[in-house]
Amino acid sequence: MEKGQQPEPLVRIEGLTRSYGYRKVLRGVNLELGAGEILTIFGPNGAGKSTLIRVLSTSLRPEEGTIRIAGHDLRKEGEDLRRKIGVVAHRSFLYGSLTARENLHFYASLYGCSGGRDPIEKLLAMVGLEERKDDPVRTFSRGMEQRLAIARAILHDPKVLLLDEPYTGLDQHAVRILNTALLDVRRQGKGIILTTHDLGRGLEISDWVAILVAGKIVYQERAARIGLQDLEAVYYEHVGERVGWGT
Repeated sequence: MEKGQQPEPLVRIEGLTRSYGYRKVLRGVNLELGAGEILTIFGPNGAGKSTLIRVLSTSLRPEEGTIRIAGHDLRKEGEDLRRKIGVVAHRSFLYGSLTARENLHFYASLYGCSGGRDPIEKLLAMVGLEERKDDPVRTFSRGMEQRLAIARAILHDPKVLLLDEPYTGLDQHAVRILNTALLDVRRQGKGIILTTHDLGRGLEISDWVAILVAGKIVYQERAARIGLQDLEAVYYEHVGERVGWGT
């Protein structure tokens, strides 16, 4: 790298569009994220947050725009890119009849990981489930399932972790434990993109924040530069303009 040249962002999104039929859901989204950073994308229901996560995870193809993740072009290198991504969606994709440890061993075999005892034990400890590792997942709370889903998603050592509304259904204690697990993931140098409509919880954990409304990024800023009260004012200003709250 030449002197003074900036490293390529871990995630770069430029001009991303995506439609369902005649309805354009994403309208020229531009975002960047560096390694070891967390970006939280806020937005009301229907803003396009879940669609954005599905495109980044290669579940949906973009119509226009460029997406590069960990040096890979999503359009041209989708297969290679999938190995660099971990996803935690609305469904946990865990098997209720299997224990936490058995679930991770199963996914390790699918990912082609060694699945040895030590890596899985470390993951279970990282997400705070070492004492419940031999219990069936069907006995877990929503928060415990979310933490195990994170362990599943990073089992293959991806560069980027994508989470769609991870705080849904969690109480405050479960949120604190989940955030601790996410901060551990960030300390490993991974990039994290999560979506939520919960401003306080998202701001607390983030390095960057963005607001997505009607498929467009209407605001983005470093989390350290904005307090919750100011973020709320910006959020409701933009959301109110577009859904009529301010009229």
